[in-house]
Amino acid sequence: MSLSTQSRTILITGASRGIGKACAVEFAQKGFKLALVSRAKEPSNELLQDFKSLDNIDFEWKWYRCDLNYKDQIRELCTQIEGDFKSIDILVNNAGIYKTDEPIYKKDADDTEYDQSMNTNLLAPYLLCRHFAQGMKERGFGRIINISSISGIKAEKFGKAYSASKFALIGLTQAIALELAEYGVTANCICPGWVATDMALKQLKDPKWCMENQIPPDESIAIAELSVPQKRLLDPFEIANLASFLSTDASKGITGQAITICGGLSLC
Repeated sequence: MSLSTQSRTILITGASRGIGKACAVEFAQKGFKLALVSRAKEPSNELLQDFKSLDNIDFEWKWYRCDLNYKDQIRELCTQIEGDFKSIDILVNNAGIYKTDEPIYKKDADDTEYDQSMNTNLLAPYLLCRHFAQGMKERGFGRIINISSISGIKAEKFGKAYSASKFALIGLTQAIALELAEYGVTANCICPGWVATDMALKQLKDPKWCMENQIPPDESIAIAELSVPQKRLLDPFEIANLASFLSTDASKGITGQAITICGGLSLC
């Protein structure tokens, strides 16, 4: 790895678990400086154990607590990160939430969860991109990697807020890619299918989700695996590996893309 690559700083949201945690470990292995963001007060024991296993690798990291549902917390987060790291070279907008929707014909449904989904899954990435894009443009290098979903390409029944936010995130990413293309900055979406994360497993075990989709709760994980042509849930590190490649100089020709990584599920 070149010294210029070692000196780069990456911001990863939703870093406490799942895909975000896998990205943190993947980029730590490469010696990046890490600004890790989560709603959790402290990093998980799993992340700390993974970092301890990298004791022969020199990397710098700092933990930030932020609920991306709130604009004021995002503004404060940006100020803190700039104070600690000065600049962000790679931005991985991974944090996201999923809520099983009420049927669209239910007139008295509460809009709170819809608003939270749009704030966390779409508005927060927009605000973080807007804040750090100028520095990327000025330095002539930047990588924006937004974690969308296969549900942002094929809508998910009873997942309207999630699908709407993830569809919109792809549109946002494409617009950003066009605006920044001439400045050495790329912007892409990764669109995972079923991944073995806490969020996905919680969704699959959610009684409401199972009921709406007419799936027995004790069979939902097996049914999800069988729905994938590879007959498995993906590992979070598979998504992290793709994010790692998109962060490199070798990927500079890839921008404005929504790249599915789903074991073939998008073909079904």
